[in-house]
Amino acid sequence: MSASQPSRFMLAFNFALVYLFWGSTYLAIDIAVEHIPPALMCAVRFTIAGTIMLAYCLARGESIRYSPKRLLEFGIVGILLLMGGNLTLCYAERYIPTGLAAMLVASMPLWFLILDSLMLGHHKLSRRAVTGLALGFMGTLVLLWPQLLETGEVGRRQLFWSVALICGALSWAFGSVLSKKWQSGTATFGETAWPVFLAGLGSWIFALLHGDLSHVTWTTRGIGAVAYLVVCGSLIGYTAYIYILGHAPTAKVSTYAYVNPVVAIFLGWLVLHEVIDRYVAAGSIIVIAAVILVTSASMTKKAPTMKTAEAAAD
Repeated sequence: MSASQPSRFMLAFNFALVYLFWGSTYLAIDIAVEHIPPALMCAVRFTIAGTIMLAYCLARGESIRYSPKRLLEFGIVGILLLMGGNLTLCYAERYIPTGLAAMLVASMPLWFLILDSLMLGHHKLSRRAVTGLALGFMGTLVLLWPQLLETGEVGRRQLFWSVALICGALSWAFGSVLSKKWQSGTATFGETAWPVFLAGLGSWIFALLHGDLSHVTWTTRGIGAVAYLVVCGSLIGYTAYIYILGHAPTAKVSTYAYVNPVVAIFLGWLVLHEVIDRYVAAGSIIVIAAVILVTSASMTKKAPTMKTAEAAAD
């Protein structure tokens, strides 16, 4: 068997790592932020993970030196992905169940499809993709319905952080599209490591300005959760993701977007004894169906405009 054709076992094994570890990060985050402020937890997690990833690049002889402009791009992508997306998730999980949080984050491919079409403009949305988008937003409304009807302070707080989490998914999608737009070729491991490290530095600044060091309690449970996020969520999870990205079709790779929330809901029910009510159950089914439609929809290339055609003819 050639090196370009990995065994089915290795491919299945790496898919399992992404499904399990990325799906379980919701539970680990919920445990980590019990006594560690979210910004400080993200600062520790991303700084350690980014440093290890950059050190790995140096050990294998890969250059990690980039122009100031490229480093600025890495910083913007890292902040949008890991601060706008992941840090928002960490704050939200202090107020809403992990299962609901996972399903709201699962809306990210829907935002990615819209932003990819608007910002890059290389493709137009197929009828199947548009159907998936409409279905996804309907599923999100079902998930939020109990908070929309709630008039108490707890319900309003949950609604606020649920909406914030949707904005976090939008931030993640925006960062992903920018990364795609600024990528000139196949992404190197160093180009993956820098956004993680710079997001860690950004989280440190936020944590220090917020005074997180003055109200943190370092417990064995919390430290263990952060260590799990660094090793399993960032290092193993990203490595496995990069592996399947290079050896599997995009449609199969994108299955993590609807498998991970299912894992998160199951672990939240099993470990944290979270209740899966009819709104979460119904909304989850609708959102997952929508993401399947969107990620499996074919993308049709847009016809070149008159200016583009004239430029190509010159």
